Order: sequence, then structure tokens, then C-alpha cells
Amino acid sequence: MDINVVMPFDDVEHSDEFITAEAVAVIAKHVESLGYSGVNVTDHPIPTARWRDSGGHDAQDPFVMLGLIAAHTQRIRLQTGILVVPYRNPFVTARAAATLDVFSGGRVTLGLGAGYLKGEYFALGVDFEQRNELMDDYIKAMKLAWTGETFDYEGIGFSARGNRLRPAPVQKNGIPLLVGGNSRRAIRRAVELGDAWYPFFTPKLSTSTVRSASFEGEDDLVAGVAYMREYSDQIGRETPPEIVLTSMASGNVGSTPQELLDVISRYRELGVVGTAVGWAVSARSQWCDQAQWFAEEVLHKIAP
Repeated sequence: MDINVVMPFDDVEHSDEFITAEAVAVIAKHVESLGYSGVNVTDHPIPTARWRDSGGHDAQDPFVMLGLIAAHTQRIRLQTGILVVPYRNPFVTARAAATLDVFSGGRVTLGLGAGYLKGEYFALGVDFEQRNELMDDYIKAMKLAWTGETFDYEGIGFSARGNRLRPAPVQKNGIPLLVGGNSRRAIRRAVELGDAWYPFFTPKLSTSTVRSASFEGEDDLVAGVAYMREYSDQIGRETPPEIVLTSMASGNVGSTPQELLDVISRYRELGVVGTAVGWAVSARSQWCDQAQWFAEEVLHKIAP
């Protein structure tokens, strides 16, 4: 199973430890040296203060951060987890991803989502109620742009007429798309447009500013996988999308190495091929120690 690391560069409360170019270099090199599969960065260009102060988090620009990480690494995958697709014109996103893929030697993976924070949609001038239609439309437009060929496309609020994006991404099969979301609509999107389904564990969220489908534990994962396979059969997709969890957080997943290995084993039995881990600590040295502990006690002991 691939294990990524959620990078700590959103921690503005400890900016001297994490919000510096030196921190990016040290942490990126450390994570790669330990054998992790990839790094994840988040996407919240302008979150509401209410959401932030009630348990949300800040976020740096994902493509800037992944570009910085790419400059200090050679192997590790560069992943968004997640990129909120409707926030940006699809061709701006397509260009940023293609540029990163070319200059990193083909290491980009895009975890994508429709988002759930209404206040952020308002601030960006994007229709929250139309987010699912925008998500579908924008993924189709990006895929067309990434062919590197001249194309036409009539989208929602934009019109491409004889446009072309070069250089195209360098990965042979294109940039892998992990389509996020817990709802049946999101699962269908993953089957229709994605390489993997990318669910995230969360309690029930439904307020005036946040709306997201509940996904609380392994029972929800089992149900989602069953629906994904059923829908794949329904539309004639021979090989269903892979399953990649945004993180291992599923209530109390355990803290000892064996408990963590047991959780990973159960995920693998359900068809999960990747997930991510992260640590909330206040010092860079603590964060690096945690990354090393997990690598030595868990990552390197995962059965092949």
C-alpha cells in the first residue's frame, strides 16, 4: 500500500517551524529519504474565519508548495489532497498541473473535490449550488487540454475555440486523478472520470457554511466500495477505480505499531491501495521524529 504524508506547511501558528523555505527543504528531503510514497498538500485559498476558528485550517497555494517540494526531491509523488476544482478556471488548473508534471519529471497526482465550504465559494464568486456540475465539466475540460492537441470545448461559463496547451503532462497515461467525495454523486464521478475514488473520513457535517456527506468508519467504506463496483458494472467500466483514502483517520484507529498495521491490513482487504498520515505537533524536529517513527515501526513493516 502507498502511504503518503500530509505536509505541515499550513501550520501558521508555528510559522518559525513550518512556514519557511528551509522547513520545506528539510522536511521534503526527510520524507523522501524515509521511503514514503508521496506528499499531500491542501487547498483553501480564502477560508472563512468562522470555519478556521472552529477547527478548520489555513492552507498555502498547492501548486506553489508542490513546486517547492519538487525542487528538493527526485522520487516522491506530488499530490493535492484535495484540490477544489470549481474554484478555478479549468485551464488555469490544467496549465499549473501540466507545468508541475513536466518540471518534476512526471510526479503529479491530483486529488480532486467539489469542496464543501460555502463561505469560500461566496468569496471566490463561484456558485456553491452548481459545484457538482462545475466539477464534472471542469474535469472533462482539463483532460481535453492535457492531450496537447488543438481542441474546442463549450463549458459552463467558458468557451474554448481552437485552443492548445503545451507542453502536455509527461506521464504516459496522463496525470492520475483521485476523485474525492463521500456521496453517491461523487462515487459516480470517480467511476466516470477518475482513476481512483478518494473518500475521506468525517463526522456528520451540515451547517450554514459547511455541507458534506458523512463518512464515519469502515462500514461506510464497505458500502461505498460496493456501490462503486455496482455502478462500474452498470456503465460498463471493466476495471473499477482504485480506492485511495485521504487519510487513516477513522475515529480511534489505534496508536501502537501493531494496531496501525492491523488497520492498514483491513483497508487492503477492502481494496484500498493508498492512504496518508500526518501529525499535529508544534516543532519541526518533533514532526520529523514522528515521520521517522511511523516509517520504521509501520511503513517498513507493511506486508508486500
